[in-house]
Amino acid sequence: MKLDLQKVREFGNIELLARQLVEGFITGLHKSPYHGFSVEFAEHKPYNTGESIRNIDWKVYARTDRLFVKQYEEETNLRCNILIDNSSSMYYPSGNFGKITFSITAAATLAYLLQRQRDAIGFCTFSDKIELQTPIKSTGSHLHKIFLSLEKMLSVKHPPKKTSIPEVLHQIASTVHKRSLIIIFSDMFDNEEKAGEIIAALHHLKHNHHEVLLFHVTEKNTEIDFNFSDRPHEFIDMETREKIKISPPQVRDQYKQHVQNYVQELKVRCGQFKIDFIEADIFHPVDKILLSYLIKRKKMR
Repeated sequence: MKLDLQKVREFGNIELLARQLVEGFITGLHKSPYHGFSVEFAEHKPYNTGESIRNIDWKVYARTDRLFVKQYEEETNLRCNILIDNSSSMYYPSGNFGKITFSITAAATLAYLLQRQRDAIGFCTFSDKIELQTPIKSTGSHLHKIFLSLEKMLSVKHPPKKTSIPEVLHQIASTVHKRSLIIIFSDMFDNEEKAGEIIAALHHLKHNHHEVLLFHVTEKNTEIDFNFSDRPHEFIDMETREKIKISPPQVRDQYKQHVQNYVQELKVRCGQFKIDFIEADIFHPVDKILLSYLIKRKKMR
């Protein structure tokens, strides 16, 4: 199911679209790649034929030659907080607002998938500050409210807004006290002086025992590869509205090297912190990007 990002905006019903995506291909995974966080061991009970062998205590079996199953005090479902960068750079390209549209579609799909298995979901948008933050709940009515917020983001025009990724991530790390899955949709474009601060903020999330998943959302052809025609262009910063006139061939190699160095550093550090880093080029189908990641994750479990 290849999605035209402009058609997504025209379609408008994010809830229906998410349901179609999930039922169309993610259910083909049979089991979710996400599992709840738990638990404290309580006691053993005898294994009964037909039960799952997942919780058999093989060490006890080795000592006693009898099968016992581990029981736990409590099994809590996964808690997930979905963060969407809502700064002005995420509304590029201006023709279809591709990056924010991609992020909204992917976020809605993951939220629907998680709620199907009774996991708790929260939703947060941010620019240079947290703009909207919902509670983390597992009810259908709560998910519906999230979908309505996502649809509103598709239709409302925003004034220019800057990004402040480190401050927001530090705030999330400091206020989300229970271990959670933190899913971030962002182009991660901030002042270049803040590159080290961004990495420190991601590490803060991991240090607090959260599982972190970063979708690096870009329009790769122009933002990473700088493929503009070889004639003078006027470039406008979407966050500050600052303008500059240049000819792309004069700066292309330097620009590409600079951006690629930053992205590579981000990927390496995410790998060191055991943060899943997914390159999300908006001209690749949303479902293909999600499915390839979920299949990879399922194999790692």
